[in-house]
Amino acid sequence: MKNLVKNFVFILLIFLVISGLFTLFSQPFEKGKELSITQLAEEVNQGKIKKITVTGDELQIIYQDDSKARSRKETELALSQSLINYGVDKEKLKEVEIKTKKEGGAMVWLGPVLLILLPLLFFGFFFWMIFRQAKTGATQAFDFTRAKARLFGAEGHPKEKITFKDVAGLKEAKEELEEVVDFLRNPKKYLQMGARIPRGVLLVGPPGTGKTLLSRAVASEAGVPFFSISGSEFVEMFVGVGASRVRDLFSTAKKAGRAVIFIDELDAVGRLRGAGIGGGHDEREQTLNQILVEMDGFERDDTRIVISATNRPDVLDPALLRPGRFDRRVVLDLPDINDRQEILKIHCRGKPLALNINLREVAERTPGFSGADLANVVNEAAILAARRNKKQIFQEELLESIEKVLLGPERKSHVLSKKEKEIAAFHEAGHALVSTSLMETEPVRKISIMARGVAAGYTLKLPKEERKIRTKSEFLAEMATLLGGYCAEKLKFGEITTGAANDLKRASELARKLVKEYGMSSLGPVSFGEKEEMIFLGKEISEQRNYSEKIATQIDKEVAKFIKDAETKAKKILMKRKVLLEKIAKRLIEKETIEREEFEELIKGGKKTTKEKPLPKTKGSVKVKVKSV
Repeated sequence: MKNLVKNFVFILLIFLVISGLFTLFSQPFEKGKELSITQLAEEVNQGKIKKITVTGDELQIIYQDDSKARSRKETELALSQSLINYGVDKEKLKEVEIKTKKEGGAMVWLGPVLLILLPLLFFGFFFWMIFRQAKTGATQAFDFTRAKARLFGAEGHPKEKITFKDVAGLKEAKEELEEVVDFLRNPKKYLQMGARIPRGVLLVGPPGTGKTLLSRAVASEAGVPFFSISGSEFVEMFVGVGASRVRDLFSTAKKAGRAVIFIDELDAVGRLRGAGIGGGHDEREQTLNQILVEMDGFERDDTRIVISATNRPDVLDPALLRPGRFDRRVVLDLPDINDRQEILKIHCRGKPLALNINLREVAERTPGFSGADLANVVNEAAILAARRNKKQIFQEELLESIEKVLLGPERKSHVLSKKEKEIAAFHEAGHALVSTSLMETEPVRKISIMARGVAAGYTLKLPKEERKIRTKSEFLAEMATLLGGYCAEKLKFGEITTGAANDLKRASELARKLVKEYGMSSLGPVSFGEKEEMIFLGKEISEQRNYSEKIATQIDKEVAKFIKDAETKAKKILMKRKVLLEKIAKRLIEKETIEREEFEELIKGGKKTTKEKPLPKTKGSVKVKVKSV
């Protein structure tokens, strides 16, 4: 569209210039009075003529009043002789200034030539531009088959150099990739030992864990070009474009010699063939086939390495993951507390931090955060400090930015009515009181009824230590905590509100997972249901049942039992500590926010300070990743 507008404006300007020139040359020059030689002789005798300029046979006449006229003399005779022949007095003729100009000059012939040639030149230039544009368009019509890979690290493309030192944590992943770096630096050392270097490395991990960053670090450490492209950039609406771009990408990398080819979001083209809509002619499948062919075409001494990243390894085609294509799978986990502290140090570089900054505390308050989340925390803290016209970033900005990243910005304009404020206070107090009364739950860090994001209030809990395995009793305690707000509303007001909708949804999902996925119900250690991947609007919309209707009824009963038991547990705790519930809720209504220290003082001031006995432990456990809020 931009090129079309540009060409239209250019053509319009050409026509304007041509029109102006035609207007200039087509307008007749101002003509003076035309005199015959007889009239000229009479006016010379009358003393009216001041000056006569002779150019060949042309006479330019200037009167005493500076008016002008034109005339022509006889070709054979001089002007003075012609005038005397027509009866001009010699004395009168002497009073007239006669000037002779040499006939000729460039304008004599250039004017007529330009009048004819210039329009032709402009029309020729116009048509040349039209044909040139058509030729360029024809060339660009096939240019979209070329891979649009971004090149980093090559000569003439200076970019910010990223090394392993710039990637905090991921110790095991970096050790795996150091062999790849060593091969790119010294390929002969491995080839002499008869070793075959991995052709492909698949980086697997949640979003924001540093897959792209680590890939760039490999290329920077090895000092080789880094060709980066996303899987979605291969596929176009035209048939064969994706495969053509794959060929062009690998061919370009081969010309560079030692190189790293990075394909981000591999699952965009590497999904299981035959699982989606379309058959073998599907453009996405053709692109995947071409990737498989290109990776099979690597020679033993080939120094190109393909690094790909995905957070959905479960949907990739088995042919893509077999040895000889992606030989190595490197898993990138979410950072632990020490890694989070190191990541925060990296993202705080170049930022003016106050002397009392404690990054360890920030790392403790951000379990489950990825590297990208932590970068966002630091950036939000810098924005908050700038908004408050501070010259440095203080600890309070960092801690406040954690809640902003977790829950969204504080909505100060969202003012609750007195009744709504009371409901929100008892709801959050119910969550906090049930949580602190159970041994298996995490400590309450903050309670607030200040609206953030879509939440009217929140109870922030933080784990004492990093955990990747959770027990059944911990899940049951979490369900009781989720229903604490629901039970508190029912206990205080005798009815429930829509504020508990999200809690009920999360508790129901957790109860169904306990039964169907974790095998923690009376139905035994059996996993029920198989998810079937369907590509429709980008969502999984189908689950394949591998159980009967009778079992489905039992599953529903088990889920209802878990929910009912959790409600009974929460209600029992709140009934026993009703006075403390009132106390916490009133403090929330008064201050709107209660920090951990103040909350612990309120708990110690209650009649019952010991936690409830833990729920019975089970042998079953499950590895999950949790971000507690």
